[in-house]
Amino acid sequence: MQNAARTRSVKLIQIGNSQGIRLPKTLLRKYGFSDILILEEEPQGIFLRKKDDGKLSWDETYKAMGAEQEDWSDFDEALLDGMGRYYAR
Repeated sequence: MQNAARTRSVKLIQIGNSQGIRLPKTLLRKYGFSDILILEEEPQGIFLRKKDDGKLSWDETYKAMGAEQEDWSDFDEALLDGMGRYYAR
């Protein structure tokens, strides 16, 4: 089943010398919007998304670390030099 795009009608409101729209609280919560949004101009219109603050979730961090395939062999040497007792607990 495909996700159907939902259409809403919003009214432009006066905000100082500019105009804006109000977003329903349910949409703010649903998409995790906070005080800053990213507005992208596209040929077909505008697109709002939450600001990417560069922080990864734990799940994203785990996946990114796995994709790196880092060499941890020098960590094994640290275990052999007596530091292992701190990590073995």
